[in-house]
Amino acid sequence: MIKPKKLQKGDLVGLVAPASHANREDIDKSIKYLKKLGFNIKIADNIYLKDYSYAGSDDKRAEGINKMFEDEEVDAIFCIRGGYGVHRILDKIDYESISKNPKIFMGYSDITALHIAINNNSNLITFHGPMTVSDMKDGLDDFSFESFENTLMSGGEIIDLVNPKDEKIKVLSKGKACGILTGGNLALIAGTIGTPYEIDSKDKILFIEDIGEFTFKIDRMLMQLKLAGKLDELKGIILGDFNNCKKQDEGDASLMEVFEDLLLPLNIPIISNVKSGHCTPNITLPMGALVEIDTDKNEIKIIESVVIDG
Repeated sequence: MIKPKKLQKGDLVGLVAPASHANREDIDKSIKYLKKLGFNIKIADNIYLKDYSYAGSDDKRAEGINKMFEDEEVDAIFCIRGGYGVHRILDKIDYESISKNPKIFMGYSDITALHIAINNNSNLITFHGPMTVSDMKDGLDDFSFESFENTLMSGGEIIDLVNPKDEKIKVLSKGKACGILTGGNLALIAGTIGTPYEIDSKDKILFIEDIGEFTFKIDRMLMQLKLAGKLDELKGIILGDFNNCKKQDEGDASLMEVFEDLLLPLNIPIISNVKSGHCTPNITLPMGALVEIDTDKNEIKIIESVVIDG
């Protein structure tokens, strides 16, 4: 995988809006915070636009990403928010240009589809991490900032992915595994199936998270992955935060019962309650990097550098 240049104070960060619209006040607050951290900012042309619920038309949103990767002055690219709309632009992204102009690209939620597409088609490590409007307009909490800083600004040979002190990583299925990290938001992963941009899960460590989904929908999406063969050759699974994912009816399976029913028969190591996703604090994950999980030690480690010196 191609590794982008590490982030440094004074770098020019490009802000893009690939999905839903955000209001101007929140965008401006997040820009102020990033400047306070020591970064210079450049905004995509569509960042303040609104077209239905999207931040501008499909063409404008894709153009914003393509231009930021092509711009030699831009050092890193942060998404302002998720929401909806990324699947609409996947066929408009210049993946060859991205591979020729590698740089940090970060976001989560709807941005999952771009992580998968860029990892697969541009061979570039990307980052499942905080977004500017969603997470930075009022400042990152200390834990999330430390994870962001350790991953993007240091990115050493080994990165320990640890939870906040009051949140324990749990073991659903024991074992050790090593593989390339892929995944993100479960609904977005499921939405790639049957398209040219579908997830490649063979010999991978699959990370999944979601928000506000009833447990029967979690079951349905996992079954979609299973029936598509996407769970067959996994090395391991990391279950992130499933914020407000609960039963619709009393007789429904609980979230953990869904996981136990569909994932335990895979007989691979599975770690759960990893605080990454639609949550605060939020761990930054390098998608496309080599990761190792060890349930005996309740450890998750990135075992290669994920950024390089510029």
